[in-house]
Amino acid sequence: MVRRATATLVVVALAVLAGCLGGGGADATTTVEPTATAAASTTSQSGSPTTAAALGDVTVEVVEVVDGDTIKVVMPDGARETVRLLGVDTPEVHAENTPDEFEGVPETEAGRTCLRAAGENASAYAKSRLADRTVELRYDEKAGERGYYGRLLAYVVVDGAEFNYDLITEGHARVYESSFEERERYERAERDARERGVGLWSCATEGAAAGGADATTDDGLSVSVVADAPGNDNDNLNEEYVTLRNDGGATLDLSGWTVSDAAGATYTFAGGTELDPGASLTLHTGSGTDTDEDVYWGRGGAVWNNGGDTVTIRDAGGTEVLSYTYE
Repeated sequence: MVRRATATLVVVALAVLAGCLGGGGADATTTVEPTATAAASTTSQSGSPTTAAALGDVTVEVVEVVDGDTIKVVMPDGARETVRLLGVDTPEVHAENTPDEFEGVPETEAGRTCLRAAGENASAYAKSRLADRTVELRYDEKAGERGYYGRLLAYVVVDGAEFNYDLITEGHARVYESSFEERERYERAERDARERGVGLWSCATEGAAAGGADATTDDGLSVSVVADAPGNDNDNLNEEYVTLRNDGGATLDLSGWTVSDAAGATYTFAGGTELDPGASLTLHTGSGTDTDEDVYWGRGGAVWNNGGDTVTIRDAGGTEVLSYTYE
C-alpha cells in the first residue's frame, strides 16, 4: 500500500459444498439460476423465508467498499451484510482477471494489466460515491434476495441515482450473465460504453492492447484517467481522477513528483509519499482527506478535458517519467 438428511438436506449440503469450493467473485447465478418460484422462497441468513417483494427497499449504512461491485453495509437492525451489486461485474483487483469475459479485451498480459487498472479505477469510483454513505438497497424479484454465496443482491441507490447503472454507463463494469429485471436497459448502456471506448472498454482498443493500462513505463508504473465524471464535472470533482499503479518490483518514492495536464495545472505529491509494488494511488481533482489510497488536489474546478488531454508525470527533479494522451 502507499505508506502514509432428506433430499432437501442433500441439496443444502451440495450447495454448501459448492459455495466452499467456489471463488469469491461474482455470485454464480449463472450456475444456479433462480426461477420465479425459487426467488419467491429464498431463505435469509437468519433462516426465515423472505422474498424480494416482501423485503422491499431498505436504507443502510455503507461501512466498507470491497471493490467496484461489492460493499459491506449495516442493516437497520444492526446486522452486517455483504451486498453484491446486482447485474454488474467490474474487473478484479483482489484476483486475476480473465480477459475473455470482457468483449474485445485481448487474452494477453497487456489485456490483464489493463483490466487490473480498470478494476482499480472502478474501486476508486465506488469509494468516491459510496464510502461511509447512507444508501438504499432495491431488490429485484427476478434475481431473488441472495446470490449463490449468500450475499445480498441489490441495486444500490445513492443521491437518487442507481449506482449499478452508473457503473455500466461509465464503463467501469460489464453486464453480468444473470437474470434481472433491468437487464435489457443495462445491455443497451453497455453497448454504448463499448462503442465510446470508455473505462474498461479502452482495454479493447489497439492502444490499450499494446500498452496495457493507458500508459506504462518499463519499471511498471502505469497511469489511467477518468476525465468525464457523472453529470457536470465541476459539480463532481472527486469523480474526476488520475490513478497511478506500481506493477514493478520496487517501491517508488513519489515525494516531490508532479502530475500536470496540457494546460500546465500541476499537483505535487507530498514528502514521504511512497507507492509499494502492487499498490495504486488515486489523485482526485476535488477536496478531501488524504489516505493510503486516495489523495486530493483541492481544485475548485475540473482539470481533465473530456474531449482529450495529456497527463504528464515528472519526478522530483523535473524529468518526465510518463506521459499519456487520451482523446
